[in-house]
Amino acid sequence: MAAESIQVHYKVYNHLSELPTTDANLILEVREICKSAYAPYSRFRVGALALMEDNSKIHGTNQENASYPIGLCAERVLLAAVSSIAPDQKIKTLAISYESDEVDAMAPVAPCGMCRQSLVEYESRFNEPIRLLLSGQTGTIIELNSVSDLLPFAFKHFHLGK
Repeated sequence: MAAESIQVHYKVYNHLSELPTTDANLILEVREICKSAYAPYSRFRVGALALMEDNSKIHGTNQENASYPIGLCAERVLLAAVSSIAPDQKIKTLAISYESDEVDAMAPVAPCGMCRQSLVEYESRFNEPIRLLLSGQTGTIIELNSVSDLLPFAFKHFHLGK
């Protein structure tokens, strides 16, 4: 038996002012995008904003439904939009934020497991990492160099022989 380990390297910024201007603007924009989410049941509104390789931006928000669990997370709404609007473009940076009527949105949250798998699939499609910026409405911001860092043992296309 061999013991192995996985390390994930990420940066933590204590305040928006520590970020480069482009990243700070993405965070400010995605925090605003959260307001347009349709989340009347959880009242937990999530926004996802992609900075594309041509510097255009595409966003998505979570979309709930009274018939749980058929709602959609912001990240998967975003990926569907990106695949429809700019199917041949890479996502350079993905910013994710949330706001809530129930909890103070000061700490960053990471995508759920289903979204992590979907994001890794998109990253694998172009064989290039997607940088992540995770934030709440205030507080610290986490930067990861790749969505694969969130799901190190992801099921990928090569497992299917593709």
